[in-house]
Amino acid sequence: MGQSLVQLYIHAVWSTKHRQPFLRHVARRTRLFAYMPGICTNHHSPAILIGGTEDHCHLLIRLDKTIELSRLICEIKKEASRWAKTELLLS
Repeated sequence: MGQSLVQLYIHAVWSTKHRQPFLRHVARRTRLFAYMPGICTNHHSPAILIGGTEDHCHLLIRLDKTIELSRLICEIKKEASRWAKTELLLS
């Protein structure tokens, strides 16, 4: 039997804590959105497109078949939040 090919594309959307406009400044958004593809790549799920506004993020990713979606989203949010708190000085 031949090898199976799986390509799942996920459009994930999440808001900032209490929908606060932490990403109001374009420079902050740009830096955060530039950091997030690395997180996705580290989990073998490349980012196709990242965007958003001052209070939420959109992420289009190709989900790797070896990771659960909930775990991937949790890791992306956790690592992006940690990075933003230290690099962008968000509270």
